[in-house]
Amino acid sequence: MSLSPWSHSCSAGFTLRGWRSEPSGKPLLQFLHGNGFCGRTYEPMLRLLAEDFDLWLCDIQGHGESDHGGRFHGWNRNAEMAVEAFEAGRGPYGDVQRLACGHSFGGVLSSLVLARHPTLFARAVLLDPVLFTPAMIGVMALSETLGLQLRGSLAKKARLRRSQWPDRAAAYAGLRGRGIFKGWTDEALWAYVEYALKESDGGVELKCRPSREAEIFSSFPRRLWPSLDKITTPTRVLYGDRTYPFVAKSVARWCSLNPQVSAHAVAGGHCFMQEDPAAAAERVRDFLLPNP
Repeated sequence: MSLSPWSHSCSAGFTLRGWRSEPSGKPLLQFLHGNGFCGRTYEPMLRLLAEDFDLWLCDIQGHGESDHGGRFHGWNRNAEMAVEAFEAGRGPYGDVQRLACGHSFGGVLSSLVLARHPTLFARAVLLDPVLFTPAMIGVMALSETLGLQLRGSLAKKARLRRSQWPDRAAAYAGLRGRGIFKGWTDEALWAYVEYALKESDGGVELKCRPSREAEIFSSFPRRLWPSLDKITTPTRVLYGDRTYPFVAKSVARWCSLNPQVSAHAVAGGHCFMQEDPAAAAERVRDFLLPNP
């Protein structure tokens, strides 16, 4: 898989960056990553998808190759900035079919894009999107009002996350089989170590600062459920049968509200696509490119 870097000076005053394949006439697939990761973390799955799609990978604010960009500009604004960059860069691909895919945080951003830009993508697959229930959003909104938004368990874990290692081999050894990385293939974990870490004084460190990951976990998308209700793009949600309980609950609610959305539980956790990249790629491909 051959990818080239791209960059876009966005309206918020910083630069978004990412990776793209050279135009080949295949359908163009935009991919948005999860919180704390970056586009090329998913390279084992994406390499398989590249057989059938041209790829547009966008590293969201503070992740991967993109600038930290000061304060976190929020889920909704980041979704719009991903659209900005995609619109600015998709010209060379011509009038090919455009498709969307995103994981976790990136899956929610993709859903916000589908709601605001109903003609941009023909079909979409969301991989274990962290769709907060209405009740969760209510609690988050109240916590934000009271200044308690950084006290959630996911935000706490993010703030305490180790961010530096002597080298990439030490990072790989320290992360293997632990926390969110439990069950990942060796290839997937090495992709994370290669692309989500950067050289620093005395070793390597996370490209996404733990503080940024915590900011995202302590915030929430605005108008999420009204947005989910208005999506008209055929959308498939794939979620792990061992993921966070609220994900399955929210996905079932969404499917009951919107006939354009269907869902399928797959073996694995929140990062099931890193546990079995080939199976995930096959499911994504099957929905995005249905047989005539």
